[in-house]
Amino acid sequence: MAWVVDGTSDVDRERIVGAGCGVRVHAVEFGWLEAMRTVKLFAYRLPAQPFRPIASPGSAPHAMVATEAVEPLGPPGPVGDLFALHAEAGIQLRVLGNLWSFWDEVTASTLDFSGIRLRNAQPRPAAR
Repeated sequence: MAWVVDGTSDVDRERIVGAGCGVRVHAVEFGWLEAMRTVKLFAYRLPAQPFRPIASPGSAPHAMVATEAVEPLGPPGPVGDLFALHAEAGIQLRVLGNLWSFWDEVTASTLDFSGIRLRNAQPRPAAR
């Protein structure tokens, strides 16, 4: 959900990612742990050539998109254990009761980020 880029300050890296904790952190709410643990997720492998990076004007690319039909390279294959894959990739996985305070810190920082699945998060807590 957040990762270090060339312009990331040391302060933001240590505050959000953590000193000596790699360059990327993902966060999930407690309510999604069982689904992450038990899902049987499959992925198609696609040829890279037709895909191009897209970005909003003035920002870094955030996704790869093909503007033509793309045929998979084969049948979908199992992705495997999502916790093990995070560990193998050196990506921190944080478990939080609610994502919004972490998200607010990330989006106000010098890290790059993606919150494409925030629609699945618990509601934002009421202001105190």
